[in-house]
Order: sequence, then structure tokens, then C-alpha cells
Amino acid sequence: MSCQQPPPLSVSAVRSLVEQRAIEHVVVLGANGTMGFGSAALFTQAVPRVTFLARSKAKAAEGLAAAVKQVRSPTVASRAETGDYESDLDGAVASADLVFEALTEDFGVKKAMFDRIEKARRDAAIVATVTSGLSINELAEGRGDSFRKNFLGLHFFNPPNVIVGTELIAGDDTDPDVLDFVEAFARLRLGREIVRTADSPAFAGNRVGFKVLNEAAQLAERLGPVLVDRIVGPYTGRALTPLATIDLVGWDIHRAIVDNVYEKTSDEAHETLKLPDYMAKLMDGGVLGDKTGGGFFKRDGKTRLALEVASGDYKPIAEISVPSLDYIDEVARLYAQARYAEGMQLFLAAEGDEAAIARQVVAGYLSYAFHRVGEVASADGIDRIMGTGFNWAPPGVLVDTMGPASAVEMIGRAGLAVPEILETAARTGEPKRFFDHPDINVGRFFVAA
Repeated sequence: MSCQQPPPLSVSAVRSLVEQRAIEHVVVLGANGTMGFGSAALFTQAVPRVTFLARSKAKAAEGLAAAVKQVRSPTVASRAETGDYESDLDGAVASADLVFEALTEDFGVKKAMFDRIEKARRDAAIVATVTSGLSINELAEGRGDSFRKNFLGLHFFNPPNVIVGTELIAGDDTDPDVLDFVEAFARLRLGREIVRTADSPAFAGNRVGFKVLNEAAQLAERLGPVLVDRIVGPYTGRALTPLATIDLVGWDIHRAIVDNVYEKTSDEAHETLKLPDYMAKLMDGGVLGDKTGGGFFKRDGKTRLALEVASGDYKPIAEISVPSLDYIDEVARLYAQARYAEGMQLFLAAEGDEAAIARQVVAGYLSYAFHRVGEVASADGIDRIMGTGFNWAPPGVLVDTMGPASAVEMIGRAGLAVPEILETAARTGEPKRFFDHPDINVGRFFVAA
């Protein structure tokens, strides 16, 4: 599957499109969930009426309270109403301009809800799903023309009031005018950084990002969580370490994403997307990350603990011995002085097994991302969603900083396939830069910690 990225809508086009259509009422389904209430809160900043729906009105009220707390704005409550699926869904959907589905990442659950939505919605109503990677075409399969023309994916990243990166995914039958309008509305009214992606498993951001996260989870079985998060830490271009990220996202969500990609794709890095057996076993025992009080890490009062993978027990991090890895502190020191290229070269030259493992992970990130160009999104699209969705250094930024020749050498030393676009850049010097975004300061990705 290829993805032809259309030219970004101009500012004038965005304003013109938003003026052509009114979004006065948004219904959010699954409004008690983290993504549901976060998205609903975002909509209240732009829309006069937002209906929070959940399986019970009490759950919807909990979602509203969480939304108010998250964004700390009185506007949320003043524009919100609550209800439940049994009593209030049909009436709310019947008057909605946009129905936003944020249910659990389960194909059957979503399909059943869309059965109800299709019966209740107006022909002009837009239906958007916040799915993190299920197929838009499969979710729309068997539905009428009106539904399919107005159905699309609008994938916010969590929490949406903080993270602006958003994927917009069309189905085969989505009306291009609807797609353009949603992009314009999301950019102008919701402040989104929109990236259009192909309808491929996990789309662009999660396809690339969860490959890296799952590789870190695989490494944790051998090295332990503390060492993995140290060697694949902020200095490699991420605001939050990988295993802490999985805990935050939730092990169940992580599993749903990587299982989906592992089942439905067969690419050059397929095995890095296989969920580790130890994670599946621990999940059977109720371990789901932060939402259950612990995953790779947890707290006992003020003491931070780390998982011992073999036993499933936890041990105070202060009692876990890890190598000093002085090069990491030196790289961070250079980053703090905005000497990013020097810091990157120090990382590339660092000796020791741990540094080699870190380079293996970063090489895998670059190789995998650039091999997905044209398959899941444009090169610019992958860069923007990794930067504004994951808050990771975009692949293009890392290549620009270390230089294409160094990137090619690192990928080759890791035994990975070198993407043709990088080989060409190393050989010809073109393009001179991969990442060029006027509103993004690349220094934000080089964390001095």
C-alpha cells in the first residue's frame, strides 16, 4: 500500500473551508476513558455543545470531571452535557455534526457501536474514530454510502490537550471534501498538527514508534528495565524513556497495537514487533502499567521500584546495579550547550556493549522509519508525527544532526537494511536537509538529561 501525501492546505484554504461548514455539536463516545475525556475536553474549546456519553451517566460524569481537571478550564463544564448509551445515544447522535468514537481498541466493540450510529446519524454528520491503528476501511465495511463518505480516522495522541500531533486517515470511500474540511477544522479550531496517513496497520506514528517501544521491551528480558531505559534514554531523542512510555500508555494498548501490526504486516523488522512472552504472562496476572499501579516500574510510597522480569517481583531501583555509562552524561552536557552534532558524534563513537545496543535501537528506528516512507506517509509526515505526536526526535532530525554518511554507517554496522533515500543522500549530498519545519525548533528533541 502506498500513501501519496497531498500538498498541505494553505492558511487561506483552511480558513475558507472552516467557514463553509459549522460544527456546533460534537458527541464523544467512550467519554469516561482517558482518550475520550481528553478529546471531549479539546472539543469544548472550539464547539458550543459537546455530549459526553458512556455506558452509564455516572461514568460520563466521571469523564467530565476528569476533563475539567485535565485542562483546568471552566469552559469545559459550561459547554458539556452527559448521558449514557441506552437512554441518550440516539437523540444525541441525531443532532450531532460530528460523532467522535473513542471506545476500547476492540474491533467488535467499535463495529457494534457504528451499527447504532449509522441508524441514528444525519446524512451530513461526520463520524470519526480515534483508533490507534485499526483499519478504517474494515470498520466501514458493509455500511451505506452516506456513512462511508463521512467516515474517517482522527487519531489524537494522549493527552490531546498537550500533544498536538494528529493523524488523519481516509477510507477508500471517504469524501475528499470531508477530509479537507476535517483537516482545516482540526488545524484552525483545535490547534492540531495534521499528518495524513495511509490506512495501514497502526498508521504512521504507532507503526514506527511501537516498533521501538517493543524492541525495548524485548531487550528488558535480557538487560532489565532500568538499564534499558538508561541506554535508550532521553539523550537518544525522546522526552520519556521507552519502558516508562509503555507503562503510561498501558500494556493492554501496547499489546493491541503491536499484535495488530505483527499479524497484518510482514516487513524487514517483523520480529521486533512480537510481544514478549513475559509481558503476556504478567498481563494475565493483571499487570497493565500505570493504570494498575505498576508495570516495568511502580512506586511504594516514595520508593521507585523496577520489575525483575524473571521472577515478576519488584526491587528498589536504588538497589539495582547498572554500569556508569559516563558517555551519556557527556552527550547530555553537549546537548545542554546546544552542541547537538558534537553530542551525536560522541554517541556514535562511544565504546562498550551498552552504547552498541543503544545504536542498534536508534539504527532500527531510522531504518524502519525511512523504509516506511511512501507506505504509511510521506517522509515529512513521518517526521512531523514522530516529533509532534510522540515527542521523539524525528528520523530526519537525527539524520540531519549526525549526517547521512554517519547514519548509513550506523545502520550498516547494526546489520540492518539501509534505506535507498539515505544511501542517495550519503552519496550525493542531496537533500541537504531532511527536516525543515518553520515552527519547530529541533533543539527541543535533544534532551540534556
